[in-house]
Amino acid sequence: MNKWFKSGTPWIWMTGGAVSLSLIAVVGLLLLIGWRGLVYFWPHTIYQWEIDNNGQTEQLVGELHDSELVPTARLRATGLKLEGEEREVLERYLVKTGNREFVPLDFRWVLETNIRSRTTPKELAVLERTTNGNFYGYIEQVLESGKAVDGDLHQQLQRRIERVAEINDQVRSLQHADIGAINYQLEKLRLKERRLELDHALTAAAQAGIEAERKALNDHYAQLEKQLFTLRDQTLRDSLVVKDMRGQAVTIPLSNVLDVNWPNDMSLLSKIGFWFHQIGKFVSDDPREANTEGGVFPAIFGTVFMVLLMTVIVTPLGVVAAVYLHEYAGKNALTKFIRIAVINLAGVPSIVYGVFGLGFFVYVLGGSLDKLFYPEALPNPTFGSPGVIWSAITLAILTLPVVIVSTEEGLSRIPSAVRHGSLALGATKAETLWRIVLPMASPAIMTGLILAIARAAGEVAPLMLVGAVKLAPTLPMDGNFPYLHVERKFMHLGFHIFDVGFQSPNVEAARPLVYATSFLLVTVIVGLNLTAISIRNHLREKYRALDN
Repeated sequence: MNKWFKSGTPWIWMTGGAVSLSLIAVVGLLLLIGWRGLVYFWPHTIYQWEIDNNGQTEQLVGELHDSELVPTARLRATGLKLEGEEREVLERYLVKTGNREFVPLDFRWVLETNIRSRTTPKELAVLERTTNGNFYGYIEQVLESGKAVDGDLHQQLQRRIERVAEINDQVRSLQHADIGAINYQLEKLRLKERRLELDHALTAAAQAGIEAERKALNDHYAQLEKQLFTLRDQTLRDSLVVKDMRGQAVTIPLSNVLDVNWPNDMSLLSKIGFWFHQIGKFVSDDPREANTEGGVFPAIFGTVFMVLLMTVIVTPLGVVAAVYLHEYAGKNALTKFIRIAVINLAGVPSIVYGVFGLGFFVYVLGGSLDKLFYPEALPNPTFGSPGVIWSAITLAILTLPVVIVSTEEGLSRIPSAVRHGSLALGATKAETLWRIVLPMASPAIMTGLILAIARAAGEVAPLMLVGAVKLAPTLPMDGNFPYLHVERKFMHLGFHIFDVGFQSPNVEAARPLVYATSFLLVTVIVGLNLTAISIRNHLREKYRALDN
């Protein structure tokens, strides 16, 4: 036994077991998040209950969201009589009722003793709407210009939903592309006029030229606005008559309807297709209803764009710093102090970086840039407010120690004989570094970037101060020059999770979205890391011959 312990075998098994348990825990956590998030997009069964409400029968329609067992004594303590009930616990159900404009709450608890019947009619439809959430009911008529349409209800409805979707796409294209470009040009003209005023160069000829351009843009804007109103009027042509759980007929314009489906009448294949369709919409659509409905595309774009911009900034800084410390700096007290400072930077809380970024980058550096280059826009800030560029620089400083340490480790593993051989053949030190040392250290540099990306993509606290917002009106990239607008605020998946999970007015409705967005954030981080790992492996194979 003594010999066995001295051989180190038990410690190897313990380490392997600990690593295995850690992997199982991580995989289990990811599976739990994935399951709780992805099940949200599955078409849930819609129930119709007959409820006993103080001796009167009430109809309730909705999804079964959750259930729990409640002690009977606790229910009696709340004032419920429950006469003749001898069971110690009773089950109650949390029902998502929708129809937000006609019911006080989206969710309602129903006690099992109050349920007279529960059915799943195939004709029950779910209407996904742009506002007020889902609507549950029976579709009775499809109206065109106020008149009922004959023919197959499902086909007529699907055809008109597709028509409205096409018109809405044209509306969005007009708003974001054409009208947005005109607004951008009008703002540029205003700033140009203001700049000429500040420079005392606003002559009558210059003013006349600006006014002529402004008039041409306004005329074009009026034409596009007229076209926009015409398209919006076309979306109001069709509507639905839906019978809700109160038994009343409600007319809903199709301009407010995104999709209609009948979950109780779906086959398994139809449900799978619908599930993938909903996931696609979640990834590609904009958020709605205070981020509790719709998709997260702006948050995905903002996260990836910010991480890529951070990578472009931190890579040269980290590599240059590591090369200087390892190849050029002398072994003295100053170098040791710098190394200690770099290592300690890795332990600074991320919120401290956020405060530093807000105080120095945003207010000092950004404010100075506004005074020097954008005085015509003041007092409205251009770079003197939180934006994606300051977020990227802040996270670049946060992850800089990781890149420096990893690059130095890679440089230290390169044999001195390689450097000496290159110098002996007549290469300069700079050529040796550029052609021999850095290519051989590139896998280690990529390892540092992988760790930096994983750290930066999940950070939220500093971003709340230097750029991330609940809802950004525009993306940091559009069709207006210079196309990439790094001064704009942006949405981030981590901040989106915080906002939906802790700032949402409807906690029950938002909870599945927290899991779905968390799983998506992990997927984005894994995707970025796998891309970096594949590049690292390619570089490792490419320069493997130099190791020999």
